[in-house]
Amino acid sequence: MNTCFLLIGGNLGDRLNYLTKAAQLIGLNIGRIIDFSPIYETEAWGNTEQAPFLNQVLKVQTALSADNVLQKALSIELELGRIRNEKYGARTIDIDILLYNNDIINQPHLAIPHPRIAERKFVLTPLNIIAPTYLHPVHLKTVEQLYYECIDSLDVKKYIP
Repeated sequence: MNTCFLLIGGNLGDRLNYLTKAAQLIGLNIGRIIDFSPIYETEAWGNTEQAPFLNQVLKVQTALSADNVLQKALSIELELGRIRNEKYGARTIDIDILLYNNDIINQPHLAIPHPRIAERKFVLTPLNIIAPTYLHPVHLKTVEQLYYECIDSLDVKKYIP
């Protein structure tokens, strides 16, 4: 079995419902969710002139390869109404593969670990809750170290519905 960490998030429609549906579909199509972070509300990153996002990190055990996880994640996004109009645009759901085992994959369609983990508090905050001692295979630092070194100033707060 493989272990991967997925970031799910969105800022359109019923955000909490989209996260819930995404997690259910991940459990059915990718693998067993063995841990998950609290949900965080975060300011938009990149294109900041849009509604805030809800984000959560899931730890998943899967028999799938990283490529197959990506294909299943893209299918789930489509099923939940994801439309890719612009980079960093608003979306119903986004599913990013953050880490896959300790693998380093650099392909045109897939980069693992996610190349911007260390730059983004909205990723590191929930990831640090469920995997603080996980060693990033490129930076060779723990998630907790990356979290404390991150200079991203966007607001990330626990979501309370």
